[in-house]
Amino acid sequence: MTGRRIEHRTSRTASWTCVARAASSLERDGHYRSGDNLALLLVPTPIRLLLHIAPLQRAFTRFLVPKGIYEYTIARTKYIDSVFRDALAERFDQILIFGAGFDTRGLRFQKEAVTTTIFELDVPVTQAAKIRQYEKRGLSVPKSVVFVPIDFETDSLLPTLEKAGFRPNMRSLYVLEGILMYLRPQSVHLTLADIAKSAGAGSEAVFDYVQSSVLRREGLCYGEGEILEAVTKAGEEWHFGLEKDQVGRFLSEFGLEVGDHKDAPGLERMYFTEPSGRIVGRINETHCLVRARKAR
Repeated sequence: MTGRRIEHRTSRTASWTCVARAASSLERDGHYRSGDNLALLLVPTPIRLLLHIAPLQRAFTRFLVPKGIYEYTIARTKYIDSVFRDALAERFDQILIFGAGFDTRGLRFQKEAVTTTIFELDVPVTQAAKIRQYEKRGLSVPKSVVFVPIDFETDSLLPTLEKAGFRPNMRSLYVLEGILMYLRPQSVHLTLADIAKSAGAGSEAVFDYVQSSVLRREGLCYGEGEILEAVTKAGEEWHFGLEKDQVGRFLSEFGLEVGDHKDAPGLERMYFTEPSGRIVGRINETHCLVRARKAR
């Protein structure tokens, strides 16, 4: 496959996610504060300055982005941070972050990564941009983090990983945040098959997916039209989706079983609901989050 934007330029969606996390780190409301205190250092200086101006930050996060996507990004960050912490607390041997973009977990959780190697996988151009930002901001990369340049559509996953030091059949966490929907179905199947082949006993995976009805443009989800328009304009269209009631069956093909499955209302209850029951932020309904484990 040739001519894709991400082969030549930094992913716009990865950049936007970083800006959203940066904005979230400045929120006073705990529901909206995600805890990524390094994202702010990775955004361009002009954007960082604008985010410190409260009215402009609010205009960007509440009115200039697709409905509910800022809230979804915050909820997804919190959810995967929690899974990440669990893996480190349980001394998983390896954590693999697919399509890492400007993810900062390797730095944010370096103290907890005592015996865990963290592999960051992404297309070379986006990965190089991230490394340059680390260097520019004086952020040192811990020895526990290994960068693995890869194109999931064209490169063989396991040989690339093993060349980088990945050890098959060890207890590993596979993080696929904001990536499956951008891959062709064949690439999704190959990636999950490689995960099934390489995962050791007790391994887990956490990922989000787009509902198939969204790709069919059925208009059933809150914020659907706006986010579809945004990713299309970014030149990073979605190609893969799942039916909510078929996720378990789909994962069973790869030796995985669902441990947790959250849609937008479930995430709203976890992260955007006050003790009184009042929902303080509505989440875009196009995505769902799944935590899965290797079936015994």
